[in-house]
Amino acid sequence: MGDGFQYLDIVLFAVIAGFLILRLRSVLGRRTGNERRRDPFVPPKPEGAPEKVVSLPRGRPAVGAPPADASAPATTPGARVKAADPRFDETAFLAGARGAFEIIVNAFAKGDTAALQPLLSKPVYASFTEAIRARLAQHETLETNLLAIKTMELVEGEIEGDAALVTVKFVSDQTNVTRAADGSVVDGNADRVVTKTDLWTFSRALRSRDPNWTLVATHSS
Repeated sequence: MGDGFQYLDIVLFAVIAGFLILRLRSVLGRRTGNERRRDPFVPPKPEGAPEKVVSLPRGRPAVGAPPADASAPATTPGARVKAADPRFDETAFLAGARGAFEIIVNAFAKGDTAALQPLLSKPVYASFTEAIRARLAQHETLETNLLAIKTMELVEGEIEGDAALVTVKFVSDQTNVTRAADGSVVDGNADRVVTKTDLWTFSRALRSRDPNWTLVATHSS
């Protein structure tokens, strides 16, 4: 009888153990080995709470992000000057440079130093007036006919100290002749059209209230 009761106890304990295992599996679920590990620093989401999905807007940078080209260096001559002086307008500048070119070329030929002085730096003005005085001393006259400015291009733009320097290339058709006091031709040909290329550099102080630019260097070919 004792052995029979012992056998019944073992069977009873086995039934209870099996019941407990089934209950645990129904509550905890069965692991497959593909489950994500829960981050111990993130509290579990309450049961039934909706999933929070945030989508980034398309076609525009995230808030606070700089524009795509904000750090791109200014590469064109005009852009480099504008980066230092936001008031710089390349179209307006070239229109003014064209007018200055016409005035200076004609004033130099006529020997009109009064018209030249406000447009030239002191060194350039000194060079121009010296050439005019030498011409007058020889009793010579210069006849220049500026027929057309064929092209005009801003080729350099730099900042040196507190000044902006802008170089413009002018390609123009001209006739030039220098005559002696008796009218004879010393140099040039009044009937021959010459295409000239001039590189003129203009300067203006960045902090100056004066919007005008001054011619500080010239080179012709």
